[in-house]
Amino acid sequence: MSGTGAPPALRVALFSGGYNCAVDGAVKVLNRLVAFLESKQVPVVIFSPTVKDPPFKHIGRLVPVPSFPLPFRPEYRCALGLSASAKRELEAFRPTLLHVTVPDVLGLSALRAGRKLNCPVVGSYHTRFDTYCRYYGMGGLEGTVVNYLRYFYNSCEHVYAPSAAMAQILEGQGIGRDIRLWSRGVDRALFNPSRRDMEWRRSLGIGDEEVVLTFVGRLVLEKGLEHFAKVHHLLMKRGIAHRFLVVGDGPARGKIAEWAPDAIFTGFQDGEDLARAYASSDIFFNPSITEAFGNVTVEAMASGVPPVCSRTAGHISMLEEGETGFLTTPDDVEEAADRITALVQDAGLRQQVGTAARTASQRFSWDTVMNNIYSYYMDALQARTVPSSVSVSADASALQDNAEAYSPSLSKTGT
Repeated sequence: MSGTGAPPALRVALFSGGYNCAVDGAVKVLNRLVAFLESKQVPVVIFSPTVKDPPFKHIGRLVPVPSFPLPFRPEYRCALGLSASAKRELEAFRPTLLHVTVPDVLGLSALRAGRKLNCPVVGSYHTRFDTYCRYYGMGGLEGTVVNYLRYFYNSCEHVYAPSAAMAQILEGQGIGRDIRLWSRGVDRALFNPSRRDMEWRRSLGIGDEEVVLTFVGRLVLEKGLEHFAKVHHLLMKRGIAHRFLVVGDGPARGKIAEWAPDAIFTGFQDGEDLARAYASSDIFFNPSITEAFGNVTVEAMASGVPPVCSRTAGHISMLEEGETGFLTTPDDVEEAADRITALVQDAGLRQQVGTAARTASQRFSWDTVMNNIYSYYMDALQARTVPSSVSVSADASALQDNAEAYSPSLSKTGT
């Protein structure tokens, strides 16, 4: 694909760690990406581990790859790379661009395939893999993980970061040669304050005047569940009346039930049921430090629920401190409890911040998000058609424009 002619037609091979194995933010956005590309008549094929009974119906043509369940997280699978049959499928598809979404063995296979097929390989960054070490007794390996991520993503033409703050972290770690912003959107018609349902709250044993503090997400340790439980206990110790609502399911459900036996569990919720759960809450708390973008946070914002979140890359790019939400120091139980206490005790403040959060969620448009990545794909193809002496780099002005659109705090401070 080298030379000086027009770029070839876009044909995308997508490599995922679990395209339909479990429901999480990364999987949802990738399915949405495939639907968008197919709507533009772009051929797409997905290579990913699969399970016998997937939790949802995926979008697009999926080619299974060999894998095994992770010992401590069996709902996720570890890919073993491309099998001989999957390689034949890839070659027969004749991709012009490869997109890797996880830096695993399958991702390494994609990098090798890109070199063999002379296709550009781009990578998207969906989660803070380096921080996972802190939750599974492997904190000493964090530096090693960062070194590997540097090697992996520096082998990609582009690296797509979900927030301007995450892009800055990657740049500081030397991860990625050409980092571009690929944010996330939210369905504001689905996630809407009008879905508040007092009858549903009553069915859970929640009084009309009680303030509901909510966690939404997979129940796994790296989501900061222990921190949430500690904050809940401190609020109770202070005499700050509230109800603790847990929306989601996962392997750590038993742990959170042990830590907070008075918590209310709804189990997994999706679609309108999930939207109802958000809107029927009063305060949303996201203590996670592992997410590169807080999908659940922007859904809470669109639902008009004031968010309190750990001050991490996934949150500082979306929240205006004190206006559209509150940011707290990771693992600082006292600070988080202080912010939540203020919201519990002041209904006017909850209304004010929730309304501002709902308005701010307008910035997160799926149309803009998907059109951005489509243009990045075309840039990657174009880069392969220019003479090798020409340097193709990220458009710094475009990154700044995106940073201002999605990260008001960063654009104001200039950080």
